[in-house]
Amino acid sequence: MVDKARARRLSKRIGQIVAAAIEHEIKDPRLGNVTITDTKITGDLRDATVFYTVLGESIDAEPDLAGAAAALESAKGVLRSKVGAGTGVRFTPTLTFVADTMPDDARKIDELLARAREADAEVARRATGARHAGESDPYRKPEEAETED
Repeated sequence: MVDKARARRLSKRIGQIVAAAIEHEIKDPRLGNVTITDTKITGDLRDATVFYTVLGESIDAEPDLAGAAAALESAKGVLRSKVGAGTGVRFTPTLTFVADTMPDDARKIDELLARAREADAEVARRATGARHAGESDPYRKPEEAETED
């Protein structure tokens, strides 16, 4: 087990190296819209998981997840050698690429929040001009004792 700070620094460095290699050195057109979002490394520094997203070319276009996954798998050896040369660690960690679901989750949360805002607006619209079902002052007051003269 290594120091957590060292593992975090190495993880960040691996992400930077992989992102730079994808952008400048790997000439696969399927990797044109791939973005490295995060990197995690095991405590023994043997295995690194690289999370990535694939952005669509336009707003309406669906991203090519299968093509990007295949391109990353085929470039895994080159990327691992770049990581080994760029980090200088004794054992170069194996790389595993995982599609990051964070953008999809964020989109779903945004949709849920928009629905909640619409429901709140509907409740506020219905509440305008409404009256309470009970008395205007619902709190009990002590009864005044009747005085007899």
